[in-house]
Amino acid sequence: MRVGAFILAAQFPGQGQGEVLHRAVRSAQIAEQAGLDEVWLAEHHFVPYGVCPQAATLAALLLGRTRRIGVGTAVSVLPTQHPVALGEQAALLHLASEGRFTLGVGRGGPWVDLEVFGAGLAAYEHGFPESLDLLLRWLREPRVGADGERYAFREVAVVPRAAEALVDPDDPQGLTDGPPVVVACTSPSSVRLAAARGLPMLLGMHCDDEEKAEMVALWRSAALAAGRDPGEVAAAEHVSAGVVQVADGRPAAVETLTKAMPGWFRQGLGAHVTVDGRSRSMRDPVAYTELLCALHPVGPPELCADRLAATSERTGIRRFALMVEGSGDLAATEENVRRLGTEVLPQLV
Repeated sequence: MRVGAFILAAQFPGQGQGEVLHRAVRSAQIAEQAGLDEVWLAEHHFVPYGVCPQAATLAALLLGRTRRIGVGTAVSVLPTQHPVALGEQAALLHLASEGRFTLGVGRGGPWVDLEVFGAGLAAYEHGFPESLDLLLRWLREPRVGADGERYAFREVAVVPRAAEALVDPDDPQGLTDGPPVVVACTSPSSVRLAAARGLPMLLGMHCDDEEKAEMVALWRSAALAAGRDPGEVAAAEHVSAGVVQVADGRPAAVETLTKAMPGWFRQGLGAHVTVDGRSRSMRDPVAYTELLCALHPVGPPELCADRLAATSERTGIRRFALMVEGSGDLAATEENVRRLGTEVLPQLV
């Protein structure tokens, strides 16, 4: 089982943005010290829900400040950036870090970001498959040109080449080529899109085990129907996002999150602005926090380990990205990450 810290760079009420980013960087460093496998970085624009606007940039910093831990984006929002530019960044991070980088991509939402970056609503509603395919070609081929609805350009050389072989330290006789790519999936259509390309899914923290199991089953059937290799399908490493709060008792852990997270949700999610003025509803912040506490490893180490093991058994997923900063406090977040690594991980097989 692979367990990572999910870092949103969440700005809680009363906090400065520099303070938030300092906590994000420290959380990643503590995650490596505590023995976690990975760090996952979120990306948001113009809202305090998360103050990291470029996950690949923060990933570059963290790869430079760590030596062992994997670093991934969860996710880089593809409609608001050029696939070639993102592909160049991913290739650079993959090669410079000797294979420690994972590129997570997603469609994002119908937010004002699409207006600011000039992508337009069509990039969100229809353009994701074209962008994803261009990105994948950039990461796998030596030369790439495009003749699509949104992107059209003459063939150019791919520099640096992500598919340039790196020696795998776990298999010196084998080779790895290109950074792993995962796709955030929130609907059957996005599940089928990822499956047809053989790309593992990142599943959201709002989903329960039953929903995630159904999405994994759909992914498998869609991947096989698309002609993907059965061995490749069976080995797909999907990622389950969640929340973790380790404490000596479950009431203390729940209290920590229910005191802090509703204010963050209210301020952060409430700041989203749609690009076209469409109406949007926001989850009740208190009810959503209570739901997350019920779904995810929140409580003493033994309960947290049991909850992760149960999710893995029900869904087949063995890779987790767990939000560690739900308290909003630097010292409490560091302690949470340490306890996750030293008290929960040893109980997982």
